Amino acid sequence: MTLLLERGQRVLYLPGVAVNRIAGAYRGEGKTDAKNAAVIADQARMRRDLRELHLDDTLLAELRMLTAHRADLAADRTRTINRLRVRLLGIFPALERAFDFTNRGPLVLISQFQTPAALTAIGREKLELWLRERKVRHANKLATAAIQAAEAQHVRVPGEAMAGELVGRLTANVIDLDQQLAELDKLIADRFHRHHHVKVITSMVGIGDLLGAEFLAATGGNLDGFASADHLAGYAGLAPTPRDSGRRVGKPAPPEALQPPTPTRLLRISPDQHPAQPLLQNPSTSANELRANATVKPSLPSPGAA
Repeated sequence: MTLLLERGQRVLYLPGVAVNRIAGAYRGEGKTDAKNAAVIADQARMRRDLRELHLDDTLLAELRMLTAHRADLAADRTRTINRLRVRLLGIFPALERAFDFTNRGPLVLISQFQTPAALTAIGREKLELWLRERKVRHANKLATAAIQAAEAQHVRVPGEAMAGELVGRLTANVIDLDQQLAELDKLIADRFHRHHHVKVITSMVGIGDLLGAEFLAATGGNLDGFASADHLAGYAGLAPTPRDSGRRVGKPAPPEALQPPTPTRLLRISPDQHPAQPLLQNPSTSANELRANATVKPSLPSPGAA
């Protein structure tokens, strides 16, 4: 692609999903490289709404590589934590249930102590001191919760030692990934703040260094390829999607991620604690219960009644 752009050739972007869906309208074998090439060429010839690609400068190329690499490392970290929890659940379910292993403190703890026997042997006071030496926040709470989990389990699981060793290795991998992500965040922030649009992008609420860098990497730092704001929203997957059926037309439904939350869900409070309506009706109350508890008003006699 770089060779084509350097030679002054016009390059358009056609998503793979579009090629897959439109390929069924062309004759030929089910799926071949020759057919895909013909479909892409024909679509590029006919369509006028395809994005035109431009040659990126060094800064945008670095941002695109860094953000893509960070996304891969973040996915690896999530997978490793899931494997760690599965292994720990098999030998020490109380400890797995007690901590959130996306935080640094629990990771430091289980990097050395993975079994009930190891925690019981060191004791709460020495464990708290060991955590403080490694600059773990809330060391006293972590130590207390870990010892309570160890005292709650009285059964030794077969293969506990080997499972504990595997948990320790997985924990070391997670800690190493955290360090790599922190270094990548510094590199991304450094490149992002060199861009001439950084002040405009960061002036928008909710956009920081990482999200701003991902926006630049996705758009190329130039919005000339988008005909309108709606075009950009559609490219980002934020545009409402039509749900027309029969007589129900002209009512596009927003994506699930954009559905406005209810006030109680947004504030994370119960219905009876709502600030504007302190006595909201319990939503679980059925209609039959409301009818049964309703006060029956006496009916007035009709004018013609005696």
